[in-house]
Amino acid sequence: MTNTDSPRIAVIGLGAMGLPMATHLATRFTVTGFEPYAPRRAEAEAAGMTTARTPAAACAEADIALLAVRDQAQAETAIFGADGIAATLAEGSPVILTSTVGPDAARDLADRLVGAGYPLVDAPISGGPARAGKGDLLIVVGAEDAVLETVRPVLDHLASTLTVVGPRPGDGQSLKTINQLLAGVHIAAAAEAIALARGLGLDPALVIDALSQGAAGSFMFADRGPRMLQAYTGGAEVKSRVDIFVKDMGIVTGVGRTSHVPLPLAAAAQQLFLIAEAAGLGANDDSSVVTVLSPDTTGRDAEV
Repeated sequence: MTNTDSPRIAVIGLGAMGLPMATHLATRFTVTGFEPYAPRRAEAEAAGMTTARTPAAACAEADIALLAVRDQAQAETAIFGADGIAATLAEGSPVILTSTVGPDAARDLADRLVGAGYPLVDAPISGGPARAGKGDLLIVVGAEDAVLETVRPVLDHLASTLTVVGPRPGDGQSLKTINQLLAGVHIAAAAEAIALARGLGLDPALVIDALSQGAAGSFMFADRGPRMLQAYTGGAEVKSRVDIFVKDMGIVTGVGRTSHVPLPLAAAAQQLFLIAEAAGLGANDDSSVVTVLSPDTTGRDAEV
């Protein structure tokens, strides 16, 4: 049975978002983290957190499992694999899904979890690693009132904005899909703007500073713009990978197709991320998409 006063939390996945979330949760709750990548486990342990070598071990004494994995396949393995959550998590304990997997995938996971005796809280997150470490995330939720009440202290500790979309798993993913449509299109638009500035011989830093103050500005232009300039000088710190947006824009266009809603801008943005991935930039920060529109030509020999 879940301890609603001070639940013990197993965070499954200590990646770019999972680790800062786990670190912030550990300021209030007892947290055990699972991560297959040893350096990330070492970072968690250096921050004073207990880590485990399997999801099952992390959940052995947990009241709540929180998934911060990349995609549906990783979620399924973490839950139902041989050393997965379902092997040890006490029956009836909630599973919080913070990953972006799409509405249909969340409903499928929810159905399988209910069959195994666990309620799913569909709670995809947005905001980036820095905000995750401060409890300043946007979280959109699909869950029944009773189970949401059980995990509410956890979500409130992570979020500055918590929006309950509806009572069903998949409802949160639906709103997150729209979020990712806008985020992906805005990144692509920012890349085109900086590529055009470079093509016109303008100082991109000046362009970013000036236009971020006016009607043409957006969060993504102000945030990714400077990182796009870093992509030409050794690469930006990886905060959100290109291949994550390949996945997410695939979810967006897939949802549009099944809903019979044309999404031409999202489809164009998806192609830009796919081109960047095909160019070997999948593991780079998503700001690096600018380099496929406007390659760095410095140092090239002049044509004879």
